[in-house]
Amino acid sequence: MESAIVRRVWELAEPLVANEGLEIVDIDFQREGRGMMLRFYLDRIGGGVTLDELTPMSRLLGDVVEAHDVIPGRYTLEVSSPGINRRLRRPKHFRDFLGKKVRVRTIEQSNGRRSFLGSLCTVGEDGIEVEVDEGLRFFRFEEIAQANYEHEFGGTAAS
Repeated sequence: MESAIVRRVWELAEPLVANEGLEIVDIDFQREGRGMMLRFYLDRIGGGVTLDELTPMSRLLGDVVEAHDVIPGRYTLEVSSPGINRRLRRPKHFRDFLGKKVRVRTIEQSNGRRSFLGSLCTVGEDGIEVEVDEGLRFFRFEEIAQANYEHEFGGTAAS
């Protein structure tokens, strides 16, 4: 579930990130160890962000969050790429991965399970359809705890 702090940070950061040709894939704000961690996951629109692009974004995003005093108390800020199995949060993120393999974890169990792996078939206003082993399955956005693209590595192992 997205907190009010994450929603506000996303709202403030999105125009700055977009101005640099990047997109916010996800934002986490949670307790880690002894303190709070604010973590941005950024990617280049179309994929492929570099460390040279993320470094100045870290300073810029830190300045914006501080200037608007969004987060009470101390926290650590981290900016990184979403990684190969990136999280899918918004309908646009899902649309970018139509036809690809995704893993969907639901909030509640359905037929004794919460994790589903399959091909993303459609993205609608209310949710997504995924072709899983049992057939086509519809997931409402509000029932999805987390969804990720699942990269399929090709090729054969060396002998």
